[in-house]
Amino acid sequence: MNELNERDALRADVYRLLARLLREAPDASLLDWLAGLEVDQDGTLLAERWASLVAAAGATTAAALERAHFRHLVGVVQGDITPYASWYRNGELMDAALVALRRDLKALGFQRAEHSRDPEDHLAALCEVMAMLIEARSADEARFFMAHLAPWASICLADLGAVETAFYAHLGRLGEAFIEEESRRLEAESREDPVRIVEP
Repeated sequence: MNELNERDALRADVYRLLARLLREAPDASLLDWLAGLEVDQDGTLLAERWASLVAAAGATTAAALERAHFRHLVGVVQGDITPYASWYRNGELMDAALVALRRDLKALGFQRAEHSRDPEDHLAALCEVMAMLIEARSADEARFFMAHLAPWASICLADLGAVETAFYAHLGRLGEAFIEEESRRLEAESREDPVRIVEP
């Protein structure tokens, strides 16, 4: 199989980074890597938001972000943000969006990791699925995105963009811009194929 083109390889990397940072706080090595990234300032919104995240990574510590991650994305009952499709789409956890997602994941051959405690509709899990679909050059990539991420992910990330911790606020704003760019591109692709993904 030929290697992914540069654009798709970068898209998969961004999805994996979003998944990693939404699921758990960055450790010191990941934070240092982020702080050292060189952003090509090409005048786009994405470049601007990458630069803001890089600056925020250099101005914090892994210990501070561990506390902030718990407060914003986990919480004792729930965090400031509840990053689940069923919550954003249906107003309750473990609802119709999760049922439809599980059906589609099974059809695509994906199984929930045994060690995972989160339902499959956690935004981090959906980002991981997108990365794998891109890397597999799956014909279902656009349909999966439009069914399970487009309706709510950018709204969730915009909410994260409003938290008081600079790193997580900039992560949310970067994610929001990335998902909106993906929506514009993948919506056109999804119209070219017969719909097989089941909407919740």
